[in-house]
Amino acid sequence: KTEQDATFMRMKEDAMRNGQLKPAYNIQYGIDAEYVVWVTEGPQPTDTTTLIPFLQEFERYFHTSYANVIADAGYESEENYLYLEREGINSYIKPQSYEIWKKKSFKDDISRHENMTYIEEADAYVCVNNRILWPTGTRHKKSASGYRTKLTVYECEDCSGCPHKAKCTKAQGNRQMKLSKIFIEKRKKSYNNITTDKGIHLRINRSIQVEGAFGVLKTD
Repeated sequence: KTEQDATFMRMKEDAMRNGQLKPAYNIQYGIDAEYVVWVTEGPQPTDTTTLIPFLQEFERYFHTSYANVIADAGYESEENYLYLEREGINSYIKPQSYEIWKKKSFKDDISRHENMTYIEEADAYVCVNNRILWPTGTRHKKSASGYRTKLTVYECEDCSGCPHKAKCTKAQGNRQMKLSKIFIEKRKKSYNNITTDKGIHLRINRSIQVEGAFGVLKTD
């Protein structure tokens, strides 16, 4: 019995290549200049929901916070972006789709909103067949932490007879998309941050220092 019960998590494959569900804790390291400055453990199976409590615990203990937070793609979420912004912390989080964006298969995927033309004044998207996806309403999605995301629903004016429909949607009717405008905006801001000279420098240091420290933990 511990303060927090372990959670069954799918562990990475070991030498025998037999990845299994095992009771485990999610250990988080905060590294500054190669020093481990804060550590937390918890039952969360993914990293997304660990960032905010990690930073809050650090601040309660040290009565200070960092100006910049550099994290890998596993920490990207709308809730995390907004928290960092409210706290006046610069976000250097790699978007989860960062590597996918570079691939030709992504650039050729006509179903992605990133590959459509966005008309800002009309808040609408234009597809590859020059048909417009208009906003038709909103939906809400609740995360594991209880955070509610507002999604705008876009629907194509008419998909009938479109020669590209099979590559765009599997729906019988018109194509629909559900997008969070806030998430798109904050992801773009973080992407711009990590692609600056400063952002590249910080990300390189994160890779070396954080992965190095965590490698020692796993070895031991």
